[in-house]
Amino acid sequence: SGGREMRGKVERELRPGTTNATARRLCANSNARGASSTTSAQARQRHRPSFFDTRRRGEEKRQKKRELFKVCATSLNPAASSMMLKTYDINELNQAEKESISTRPRIDFESIQAIVGPIVDDVKERGDQAVKDLTAKFDKCELDETCVRLEDVPWPEGIPKSVTDAFDVAYENVKVFHEAQMQAELKVETMPGVTCRRVSRAIGAVGLYVPGGTAVLPSTALMLAVPAKVAGSKTIVLATPPRKDASISPEVLYCAKKAGVTHLLKAGGAQAVAAMAHGTETCPKVDKIAGPGNQFVTAAKMMLQNSEAMVGIDMPAGPSEVLVIADKGAEPAHVAADLLSQAEHGADSQSVLVAMKGVNMEEVQEEVRKQCDALPRYEMAVKALSHSFVVQVDTLEQACDFSNIYAPEHLIVNVEDAERCLDMVENAGSVFLGRWTPESVGDYASGTNHTLPTYGYARMYSGVSLDTFQKKITVQSLSKEGLLNLGPAVEIMAEVEGLEAHKQAVTLRLRSIKS
Repeated sequence: SGGREMRGKVERELRPGTTNATARRLCANSNARGASSTTSAQARQRHRPSFFDTRRRGEEKRQKKRELFKVCATSLNPAASSMMLKTYDINELNQAEKESISTRPRIDFESIQAIVGPIVDDVKERGDQAVKDLTAKFDKCELDETCVRLEDVPWPEGIPKSVTDAFDVAYENVKVFHEAQMQAELKVETMPGVTCRRVSRAIGAVGLYVPGGTAVLPSTALMLAVPAKVAGSKTIVLATPPRKDASISPEVLYCAKKAGVTHLLKAGGAQAVAAMAHGTETCPKVDKIAGPGNQFVTAAKMMLQNSEAMVGIDMPAGPSEVLVIADKGAEPAHVAADLLSQAEHGADSQSVLVAMKGVNMEEVQEEVRKQCDALPRYEMAVKALSHSFVVQVDTLEQACDFSNIYAPEHLIVNVEDAERCLDMVENAGSVFLGRWTPESVGDYASGTNHTLPTYGYARMYSGVSLDTFQKKITVQSLSKEGLLNLGPAVEIMAEVEGLEAHKQAVTLRLRSIKS
């Protein structure tokens, strides 16, 4: 009843001429009551609901909160109600300005590492007990066991068949695409008697991080575990935050078991990364860690790869992002939906529209407003849109040039004859070509991997693939003829560098051949 009274008070008092101070006071009081109510509700909850429970429960409550949010946002910032995206004209920007608007908000890793460091050290020293204590502190969950063999965990019950069927489709497509990435042994005779080869070998033990904060992500379990299994990794540890009753999301568990995960670590955050990197009494130490996560997970990964833990990582990561290139033939509703599909990931996500001549921006903006208003994650999307923007261009070449500067995680090319754009793409995590290719298909089931470089790292990193879980080993073999042909050049080069033992390793063999 308190929420209804407050909302009514806001609606009555926010008349034309209402001061920002009054609006802020009303919104702050409402938020305080909402926070208190949320805390009480959480105390009554036995565990975190599953993805499908979340979709069903509390829609009326979310709608009321959304209405209040819009009233407050309108009074404090009238532009927020229309969700107008800031617009730039590419012809009015110099190179420095293009790079400036492409720069993501700075993440203060030094401050974050000051928090993460003690957590990593604690897990290294105390193992499982530290993981239990930290999980109780951060996730409000008491664990009896931290890491279990997945073969000892029964298949989850209660998941609708339509859902498992959808996961099965995604599993098959991801498996087919990553199996196709297997490479035959490379073998080349560089000169008579000198043979060079390159062979692939699986990384023996890998750790996979599946987030579980604001959304349940069973698709990430597939995207990480399937290529690890195809690559041939023997030990596959999947870490994901537990629910309040120490159970794991049934959807995540289903995908983990189907994809061949061997161990399940019931933990999230920096403590999960540290447990996989150093190993605990029950969690195997891994050689490489892959998977997305928040700023604390990312900081822990980056910190541990440069430590005595001797662990590799897939890539650094940041907030999710999309860049959409659209021409006049692009359906405004589709463009808006693509922008919002990333905005709803989180308040720190970013959506960028590169609009060619003829795009009806009024219709796109209206579709963004209308579709955003109907989203369950409305508040997150609005915050993400507040630092998203539009760049208007004249040609596809200009569009691709700006995209390469931005280096997006996801690049959607919604233009006529989109295929011609591909040769111009230099920096992108994953590309979605054509009118009928929304980013969502890659996120879930087309077969490509959705674990991708963000924050501009697409300039130098690739997304997760079969190669993420493999090493490339080079091999060379020489016959007597080969050493006779190659040896003299090696002797001279070793002498130039002053490495006499290197020279002798060749010279002594050449004498043996000639004697």
